[in-house]
Amino acid sequence: MSLSAFNSLLQPDAALVVAFSGGLDSTVLLHQAWRWQQHSPQSRLRALHVHHGLSPNADRWAAHCMALCQQWQLPCEVLRVRVDGRDSGIEAAARTARYQALSTALQPGEILLTAQHLDDQCETLLLALKRGSGPAGLAAMPQSRSLGAHRLLRPLLNHSRQSLEQYARTHQLVWVEDESNQDLRYDRNFLRQRLLPELSQRWPHFAEATARSAALCSEQEQLLDELLAEQLSALIQPDGSLHFPPLLTMSEARANALLRRWIAGQSGVMPSRDGLNRIRNEVMASREDAQPRLQFGQAELRRYRQQLYWLPLLSALRDIQLAWPDLHQPLRLPDDLGTLQASQSQRPLRLPRQDEQISVRFHAHGQIHLVGRSGGREMKKVWQALHIPPWQRERIPLIFYNQTLVCAPDLFITREGAAIDQHGWQAVWHSK
Repeated sequence: MSLSAFNSLLQPDAALVVAFSGGLDSTVLLHQAWRWQQHSPQSRLRALHVHHGLSPNADRWAAHCMALCQQWQLPCEVLRVRVDGRDSGIEAAARTARYQALSTALQPGEILLTAQHLDDQCETLLLALKRGSGPAGLAAMPQSRSLGAHRLLRPLLNHSRQSLEQYARTHQLVWVEDESNQDLRYDRNFLRQRLLPELSQRWPHFAEATARSAALCSEQEQLLDELLAEQLSALIQPDGSLHFPPLLTMSEARANALLRRWIAGQSGVMPSRDGLNRIRNEVMASREDAQPRLQFGQAELRRYRQQLYWLPLLSALRDIQLAWPDLHQPLRLPDDLGTLQASQSQRPLRLPRQDEQISVRFHAHGQIHLVGRSGGREMKKVWQALHIPPWQRERIPLIFYNQTLVCAPDLFITREGAAIDQHGWQAVWHSK
């Protein structure tokens, strides 16, 4: 194995970060990156080890990684994560936690290197076949992709595991073995231990052939991306939502292709064909006054007026009530919504009477009377007039005096809360 892949993928002054598990694959990758750095003195290199805590040997693996990096005089950081596999399974949850930790730990301008190889690519394509994936899934793993504001590269993607083993023996590398790799309950392990050896014995170049198929699928997807880019851009709104009525007049194939690309742009979990049909039939084609919603993993798809929104699952705040006894102190809001602060730079809100307690809630109902408007209006109509979607309404702090709604910061003040003299105040919402 030569360093030509590094030379073709990287600039001489690249800042590299290797995702280093301590196993064979990432040890070979780190060693190759280390050798490449010696020929590129302007470059930088460090390692990140994700400690999942799933194995009794996890601490020993972290110590091994730190010791090897110290031997090669490379910085190494251990990232500890918690894995909750109740929703998507241990494999998927560990992968998600790993990439989140790695992405967060990257510094500006750094490129993440991961050690997937040719056999991994074959496994990924076979797993996509098992799921019934289309061309996007069958394209498997690209050699280069975006990871937030960073690049993710897979320099070993065209090399077989056998060639990595040969490289490791030649350079007398030492690595750790994850005992979970022998557990056939995991789909990848079943393919690796049972199916792929049989396929490779029958067809010695099976992995290379599947990699070519993946590359062809990737080319087709890239072509579709280019052909649909202008139309998709016209449908996506400034807030990231999708204007969907034109999709209802298109062929199902074109509409689904546009939906998939919009969801991918939202970093969403790709729905199955059945999921796409449900989006069309249960969300886009539902009656105008409906509020349909579909959950996909840790996200949900919702409709407001003629737009589709891909949203993270949000905590319910409807029943939360916070006391605000001292206006001289800011009030921290739940669920990372920021803080409320009292200001006297403007004084549109009256001060509470002695018998009134200030509280903050996230739900109100019934009629309210707004300053500057005649008559009362139902709370639902107020939100509609302000063009606030239903899922945002219960995440806006509402200030009450006892049981009376007096204001929503920056949005409205009720007649019952309006200042009647110079001695007033203003609620300022510092949202995150």
